[in-house]
Amino acid sequence: MVIEKTAVAGTLESSDVQVTVEPAADLALAIESSVLNQYGRQIKATVEETLGRLGVTTGHVSVVDKGALDCTIKARVEAAVFRSCDASASDIPWGGAVRS
Repeated sequence: MVIEKTAVAGTLESSDVQVTVEPAADLALAIESSVLNQYGRQIKATVEETLGRLGVTTGHVSVVDKGALDCTIKARVEAAVFRSCDASASDIPWGGAVRS
């Protein structure tokens, strides 16, 4: 998938994560988290795995985590990417069943 426009998914509430994706020539990931020291590597791995599964190779991804579980992070990344290319209006098999 290609990130075509800026899109956001999630909130800044406790136990959630807000993911913003923007078009760019390269792939860059910025993570801000209240638990970065403890779980930063896991958050990064989860985001990168989800982007890889979706076939995203370019774009800027900003993650503001408020203690979200991995399943929430995956869902928010999927939603932001799908919204960025208007795929969220289609019949999407959410939850990891998406294949690029």
